Amino acid sequence: MVVAVLLGGVAFYVYTQVARSSYLTGQFVERQQPVQFSHKHHVGDDGIDCRYCHTTVETTASAGMPPTQTCMNCHNQLWADSPYLEPVRASYRDNKPLEWTRVHDLPEYVYFNHSIHVNKGVGCASCHGDIANMPAVYQQNTLQMEWCLSCHRNPEPNIRPKSEIFNTSWNPGDITPEQKKEVDEKVKSLRNTEMLTSCSTCHR
Repeated sequence: MVVAVLLGGVAFYVYTQVARSSYLTGQFVERQQPVQFSHKHHVGDDGIDCRYCHTTVETTASAGMPPTQTCMNCHNQLWADSPYLEPVRASYRDNKPLEWTRVHDLPEYVYFNHSIHVNKGVGCASCHGDIANMPAVYQQNTLQMEWCLSCHRNPEPNIRPKSEIFNTSWNPGDITPEQKKEVDEKVKSLRNTEMLTSCSTCHR
């Protein structure tokens, strides 16, 4: 009996560790893309705002992927002859969208709305990490239900002032008294924990 209990305990522990491993969650795994696009260069070095490419992040469930025209706004002049950008030019010439590899991919039975989170004060970095310092984007968090619930049970640490939502390197320790007041008001307006952790909130 003792051996059976011990084996059962070990098996359960191994299962929980494997279930949380990057092998199953995809956490920290860099995805190959059709174009060597660097967020570190475009966002970190050049200071391009997230919303320039992800135009619907504040208004719809999906953040949106940029059409090739967005890339060509700059690259019809900058690095216009670079061989690295030939897939972009070909996409523009042929009017055929680039097939980006999805990095943050939730199961179909999970409902997630970007606009709700952004408008409530959740910054991009809370889920995506410091994108501005990622040459190749990887999944910063597990995106498992327990990770989502940890925030829904205690959202306050992830709420930030409106001016810092798209600043992926913002430090909460730098918050000003005015910003703290704004954050406190946002926290008060959130639904209660019972509503935020209700199954129907994310599974519809």
